[in-house]
Amino acid sequence: MKIVVARYEAVPNTIGQSSITRLKKACHPEPVEGLSAEALHTMLRRAQHDSLPEFSNISSCSISTDFHIRNNVWLSKVILLFLLTFLTLRSFAQTPYDNTVYNTAIKSVEFYNTRKQGDFPVINLGTDEKVLLAFDDLRGGSRTYNYTIEHCDTRWNSSNLSPAEYLQSFQDDRLYTYTYSTGTMQKYTHYEQLVPNNNIAPKISGNYILKVYENGDQNKLVLTRRLYVLGKRVNIAANTIASPNTQLRKTNQKLNFTVDYGSLPVQNPSANVRTFVMQNARTETGILNTQPTNIKGSVLVFNDVSINDFPGRNEFRLFDTRTLKLNSQRVARIFKDTGNVVVLLADPVRDNPNYVLYYDNNGKFFPLNSDGVDPRTDADYTHTYFTLAANRPETSGSPYIVGRFNDYKLDEHSELTIGDDGKYHIELLLKQGVYDYEYVWVDAQTHKADDVPMEGSHFETENDYQLLVYYRPPTARWDELVGFAELNTVK
Repeated sequence: MKIVVARYEAVPNTIGQSSITRLKKACHPEPVEGLSAEALHTMLRRAQHDSLPEFSNISSCSISTDFHIRNNVWLSKVILLFLLTFLTLRSFAQTPYDNTVYNTAIKSVEFYNTRKQGDFPVINLGTDEKVLLAFDDLRGGSRTYNYTIEHCDTRWNSSNLSPAEYLQSFQDDRLYTYTYSTGTMQKYTHYEQLVPNNNIAPKISGNYILKVYENGDQNKLVLTRRLYVLGKRVNIAANTIASPNTQLRKTNQKLNFTVDYGSLPVQNPSANVRTFVMQNARTETGILNTQPTNIKGSVLVFNDVSINDFPGRNEFRLFDTRTLKLNSQRVARIFKDTGNVVVLLADPVRDNPNYVLYYDNNGKFFPLNSDGVDPRTDADYTHTYFTLAANRPETSGSPYIVGRFNDYKLDEHSELTIGDDGKYHIELLLKQGVYDYEYVWVDAQTHKADDVPMEGSHFETENDYQLLVYYRPPTARWDELVGFAELNTVK
């Protein structure tokens, strides 16, 4: 018996949203033994849709596929296996890039605009602005590290462009600048690299992932960092207020903003323009906006009461190990034997409903050594012990310690364990300096992470907000970064 599995046509849904298609079935297939027609339709539909490049402003698009399949169990299984493999590989390939360290010997990764240590890693295209990448390798010695940058879309998937389309330089380069540690118990090699440079430079604006890998093999990734290259083409106005939601007014902060795109050829703002808002440069809690609340000429207004409403959270906890000669802020005891040991004062849960003002660095960390000359190479590493004096929340789970020092990663390296004293503990190997951190509770059933049970939340908290505006022209294959703004809630 011969059957037609499917015939589909992809047709533009609406003007200005032609990359959004609806599939029209041209005939009804009969089922193949061992595989329902509905299942085959679903998988074929996904395969066809995923393999289509994104496009916009087109008058028509037609994709038709006829399959004539005999009622054969073996053949149906082969087709099923092929489609499952295709979709699995497709899903794996689209895993978004993030700030990640892949080797536990790599510590103290910094990545910032050189105008100020710790600044957001955004640079203006075509200027002399640079970002600095710095990290330590605790294995010591010298190793062959290479690096490159790759253009990504707004969701940090590869833009699938040829390097010649986004680089005005070589495709990769080697890290040549490194220095050995001096006078430290923990030996390490410190690496640095400025980007852009004569060998690696972006040609177009947008998101870029910087990759560092060993021996010229990109499969041996050491670390990745998110880089933002700005080609300013829009104007942004933004402000923060207490949440308009009466139930959240004492705990949340809301960001309202407008984007004036001027003469940019924006045919459909929902398709051509996207904005991404972050609190304290935390990508994992950021909000992607695709629909403006109102449009006034060339001005997109984002002020709906239900969007861009963030928990104010609390000021970050902080400790200071710039010196190991005496106990400084939050340090209880210092020991020296075969290594440096720092025991911090126990941290209480901060669920007080009243806000308390104190200074922090909004999640940042700064390797520093007040007793040395150059903290890049003479700051030592310490085994730092944290204690969280907290009762178990009603939900089962575990607390984690996070900050920019560990890219806010929730994994086995940041999970606290409960001791015989009923308190939570963790030991981290950290370079001397000043560190911001906080505790996050992860529910064992839902796997949802929430810092409010451990830290509290207040609308008065001082926070930085970063606002990014992306634009994809009607005929382009990549997202441009055309606007950036950073504002502080109290400045």
